[in-house]
Amino acid sequence: AVHSPSSNSVSEHYTVPDRAAETLSTILSHNRTEGLSFQTLSNPEFLAEGTAIADLMNPDRVLIGGPTTPEGQAAVARLSSVYEHWVPKERIITTNTWSSELSKLAANAFLAQRISSINAMSAVCEATGADVSEVARAIGLDSRIGPKFLMASVGFGGSCFQKDILNLVYLAESLNLPEVAAYWRQVVILNDYQERRFSTRIIRSLFNTVTNKHIALLGFAFKKNTGDTRESPSIYIAKHLLDEGARVYIYDPKVKKEQIFEDLHSVCDDAARVDKLVTICPSALEACKSAHAVVVLTEWDEFKELDYQQVYDSMLKPAFIFDGRLILNHSKLKSIGFRVEVIGKTAV
Repeated sequence: AVHSPSSNSVSEHYTVPDRAAETLSTILSHNRTEGLSFQTLSNPEFLAEGTAIADLMNPDRVLIGGPTTPEGQAAVARLSSVYEHWVPKERIITTNTWSSELSKLAANAFLAQRISSINAMSAVCEATGADVSEVARAIGLDSRIGPKFLMASVGFGGSCFQKDILNLVYLAESLNLPEVAAYWRQVVILNDYQERRFSTRIIRSLFNTVTNKHIALLGFAFKKNTGDTRESPSIYIAKHLLDEGARVYIYDPKVKKEQIFEDLHSVCDDAARVDKLVTICPSALEACKSAHAVVVLTEWDEFKELDYQQVYDSMLKPAFIFDGRLILNHSKLKSIGFRVEVIGKTAV
């Protein structure tokens, strides 16, 4: 602001606390050269890991928020004209600054809420004998609901969902809206519960103990097509198994060995014990060799195509397989001889 030779627009793109633009605008206005002005805009990105370039080039929408003053609306129009080079104008939404900032938090909160909702139903399905995939298909065909983000799993991860929900919780608490804060906090609580519930099911299925048992974890990234492990359910499921004394063999095609150990050291009290009990493997087949159980935690395509007869032949018996992502052919696995445990279903 001090060194700018002319009036300018400043645009925030990443997720920020609500009313951050107001703070930024105040700082700029008190440090500008006399006669110049700055317009602070909110232009949050909606890019998903693994599809970021496609999301940028063909977005569902572009959101631009700015002051309602004539100068602010002129700044919004200038930024909109940049996007109009490749985005149809009808997909460019303009709002006031605060609506734009809150919309980003709300979008991630709603997506995470859908995941926690179907995961809550997966627990009911396991207790009643229903099949969560069938339930998801039935409700997803309702045009008011739709099918997206209704795949039950071990839980959501990544850098955005939990952070943005907790940001929303903090905002609600600061605005003296405790019921709203409690509602959104429950989405995170349910996600933590799902991770713990799945690891507890592994232990219970293995005759209530995994001490010194070889457990193969397939996948450590929070989702396929990325090496990102931030808040990955695999971290916390591995921690629970390690706390119970399991020997954990991990394979992920993109996550580096150093990252896996860094993540586990960050959540486990005894780093030396982690180093003793965890082995990083160069392939899925290597991880599964002599295992008591195989646990699928990331939906990598290669895990669908493994030679599971070879996997079964290399394992100790009875051979257990746990599908935490609903990506495997369960009837085929059962015919091979596996004892199959699936999220959202009773034992196959």
